[in-house]
Amino acid sequence: MEELPHRRFSDELSCWLNAEGEKTLGSIISTFEQKSFAVLFVLLLGPPALPLPTGGATHVLEVIAMLLALQLLVGHEKVWLPRRWCAVTLAGPRKERFLERLLRLIRWLERRSRPRGRIVFGHRASNVAFGVLAMIGTLGAFVAPPFSGLDTLPSLGVVLLSLGVLLEDALIAAVGIVVTAAGITLVVLLGRAAVKGVAEIATTFQM
Repeated sequence: MEELPHRRFSDELSCWLNAEGEKTLGSIISTFEQKSFAVLFVLLLGPPALPLPTGGATHVLEVIAMLLALQLLVGHEKVWLPRRWCAVTLAGPRKERFLERLLRLIRWLERRSRPRGRIVFGHRASNVAFGVLAMIGTLGAFVAPPFSGLDTLPSLGVVLLSLGVLLEDALIAAVGIVVTAAGITLVVLLGRAAVKGVAEIATTFQM
């Protein structure tokens, strides 16, 4: 029997976007099943990965992402979200534009990607490592000072790491890890400098 060609992730995501019904987090979980962790990280961390100050508006998405990372850490194979969070919708002109741009990015990566290091994906140990890295990147984005734009790199790192998992391309995943590390470093260094600056200003006013 002739083997059917592997269906690309971008095609699956496009079908989900164009299908009838509500575009909610719950529908993603039911559609993508075992891929749901990586898909949700891409969708939840995508908005703060944009090079625009969010002012803390994406904190709710980051909290959901941290819950997902925690589930990977404890060995969950299926996504669990509270019913209220499952009803969070990705509909609306602004969100749909973001999803279309995300789809173009995924297709661009797919054209340049190939299975590299597939043996490292899909195991309990690699899933736990995925959860650790996603937690670190998401936490870095969460604690970044509002309106600073420092949440961009950690979020982008998690998005790239997740796409590497979805495409089973260790090179893209490795790039995501490097971007995450760079983002966390910036958050720590610039955050520390900001705290020091505020402290010096406060000391000046007290004199």
